[in-house]
Amino acid sequence: MQSCDTSYGTLNLERYPPTQNPTLQAFDTADLYLLQSVAELPASDLPILVINDNFGTLACALAKAEPARSVHSWSDSKLAQLALQSNLQANDLAANTVEFIESQQTPSGPYQCVLMRVPKSLTLMQDQLFRLRPALGAQALVIAGAMVKHLPHAAGDLLAQYIGPYQASLAWKKARLLTSTLDPALTPGTPELETRYDLPASEFQLLNKPGVFSRDKLDNGTRALLSSLPTGQEDGCIVDLGCGNGALGMMAAQLNPDARLVFIDESYAAVASARHNFSEAFPTRPAEFIVSDGLTEMADGSADLILCNPPFHQQQAVGDEMAKRLFEQSQRVLTPTGSLMVVGNRHLGYHVKLRAWFEKVEQLSGNPKFVVLKASN
Repeated sequence: MQSCDTSYGTLNLERYPPTQNPTLQAFDTADLYLLQSVAELPASDLPILVINDNFGTLACALAKAEPARSVHSWSDSKLAQLALQSNLQANDLAANTVEFIESQQTPSGPYQCVLMRVPKSLTLMQDQLFRLRPALGAQALVIAGAMVKHLPHAAGDLLAQYIGPYQASLAWKKARLLTSTLDPALTPGTPELETRYDLPASEFQLLNKPGVFSRDKLDNGTRALLSSLPTGQEDGCIVDLGCGNGALGMMAAQLNPDARLVFIDESYAAVASARHNFSEAFPTRPAEFIVSDGLTEMADGSADLILCNPPFHQQQAVGDEMAKRLFEQSQRVLTPTGSLMVVGNRHLGYHVKLRAWFEKVEQLSGNPKFVVLKASN
């Protein structure tokens, strides 16, 4: 837990999942700059909307404002939602102080002020701005913030295209803001942001909603794992963990027609994409789709096979903590005879890390960049 001084008072904040890395914080100066900018605006009775609030810093600070303001938080991330809930509790704020809106829903507004953390995916930002526009009141402000090194020029172009003219602030402690005022005369067309491509060795197509990992083409790690998927699972439970568009689970379903499939991701857009793709490919076959923090919602010993292409970053922070957390969860959820199949870059050394939780780790296949590993007890 770290202390954070904001324009609305001091907060106690923690990343979610909690990290052992002392250099990682739940906030940065882009958060503080955004809060400073809104604190200087005239008070309003309308709710304020926060978009892509990584760990709830913005929403928690605004929830402490006096007089009290209604705060809405719009995000694609279940981990961000859990971070918000945890940090509200840590600051003695009621859970219902902030209304969370997941990405497959659209805020209704009206809003006069919107704070946005610029996301890594500009396609996600484009989708958010297009859907946000009808919810903005006259002369509404959209203030987008990021650390300078993570702020692409195209972010300003998107604000100008979907909201109105914008001004870039001076950099402050390596952060910058882009402030856009609603232009009622703008008539932006509806963007075509969903993509499709074929799933190799199948007749299936994969639809990808804005912000989904590997939305333009199948990533090479998933491609390597696809070629190693087993048959013979009979009526066992197969989990596509960190499912993205559902490619691994769909191929596993094709190879194992009697297996039960579970698709899990922390991204609402990813699970919505996987659900669409599976229902198109197997219209009469049941499956389970879960937006969650990894396997936290699955019972001990409930899965026979887990397939995973682990993420190696959370927002802009790169590391293996997320992968190791998924490995630990998998050991708990697998049956005594179950196995975890993982693909990763060779240099990540997953074969060593997996041995912290599994007795047997074997390499199934590999190429100069990726290895496919099977872990079991």
